[in-house]
Amino acid sequence: MVINYHKHYSRALNRDMEYKTYGEKGHPVLVFPSQDGRFYDYQDFDMVGVLSRFIDQGQIRLICVDGIDRETWSDMNGDHHRRIEQHERWFHYIVDELIPEVRHFSNETFIVTGCSMGGYHAGNFFFRRPDLFDTLLALSGLFYASYFFPNYQDPLIYDNSPYDFLRQMPDDHPYWDIYRQRRIILCVGQGAWEDELLESTRQMDALLNAHKVPAWVDYWGYDSAHDWQWWRRQIVYFMDKLVSMDYVDYVI
Repeated sequence: MVINYHKHYSRALNRDMEYKTYGEKGHPVLVFPSQDGRFYDYQDFDMVGVLSRFIDQGQIRLICVDGIDRETWSDMNGDHHRRIEQHERWFHYIVDELIPEVRHFSNETFIVTGCSMGGYHAGNFFFRRPDLFDTLLALSGLFYASYFFPNYQDPLIYDNSPYDFLRQMPDDHPYWDIYRQRRIILCVGQGAWEDELLESTRQMDALLNAHKVPAWVDYWGYDSAHDWQWWRRQIVYFMDKLVSMDYVDYVI
């Protein structure tokens, strides 16, 4: 497996940002870290290891990006507007700087994935910019922003709260047709530490279904906890379906 480390200056964030890539061929997979995590966590928690056969066979290549959650979503006592403005700068770093840098060709689209907070980021990027992503694979994701910004309203928070902006999106908005042509997988366990994520996933399930957006929403068992041992099982299970084209068999 070819592994490369990258460090480049971000104009949006006015600092150097880091990321790692695994593999050189195959469908690009943009990976967001879990809450307060770093670009190397996916390797450290053996997510790269369990995906190695897909990478070695040239079916996928991973782009593991760095996060800044400590300055934004996790800084609960910080100024809310400053926090969401910083998140928006990071959003534009990913969209306007990193993605053009890692694309192999100009209209290449990505699988986007992450666990926990990474699942939120994956969903947020996918629903905001479905032109960039052909597949969403969110594991134990939360899909509304109010959990991190209680009792505070802001247009930027709304723009980064998928459940809220999708509820208000007009039926004739062109994104609905794009969503219907994409692959969407939401997975959550029903075990320890999954309660908030389970409820959020159920809400997104109902919302997508109401708008006739095909999605594979998979509720794992009561033993399936909010933990890496389960995310390792889930990522292999779903990636196997995605690369083998069996995905359509699970979407009704």
